[in-house]
Amino acid sequence: MARINPLPEQDAPAPVKAAFEEHRTRYQARITNMKATLAHSLPAFDIYMEWYRLYQRVQEILGPRLAYLFAYSISSGSGCPLCTTFFRKIIIDNGEQPEHIHFNQHEQLLIDFGSQIAQQRGKVEEELFEKISSIYNQEQLVELIAFAGQMIATNVFSNVTETDIDEYLQAYIPSTPK
Repeated sequence: MARINPLPEQDAPAPVKAAFEEHRTRYQARITNMKATLAHSLPAFDIYMEWYRLYQRVQEILGPRLAYLFAYSISSGSGCPLCTTFFRKIIIDNGEQPEHIHFNQHEQLLIDFGSQIAQQRGKVEEELFEKISSIYNQEQLVELIAFAGQMIATNVFSNVTETDIDEYLQAYIPSTPK
């Protein structure tokens, strides 16, 4: 159960309602439980929604598939059930099973990079960083690293608030072995 309940849109002040509408229009995105929880503070909502702008840039760098796999590796590395489930949905809806994806060498490097950033609180082994640095230029590296940080911030927020997983994601929660 969430520690902070999402702000119901009907109870939101006009500036928050306007921010919701702008978000829906600009990104064709729904207002999720996490977003509605962030909406208790309009500056927090606005700052966290900048994730979308950086994610668009990551998609340009990596392509859509590798971008969502990178985000999934960060979310699962952060232990965030909500964000991991969000990206599981994208992976499954695109015809793959997260537990059975086989990566080529380049993809595996990026997945390892995202996982290490999340699992080791930003510490990345020198060998892995050198390999990633040989593939991406400095601007791209900055954007990938910044995105990882923004993704982790989202994971932290969702974990601390124990944001409930949205109804539309329920079917994508991984089953746990009995």
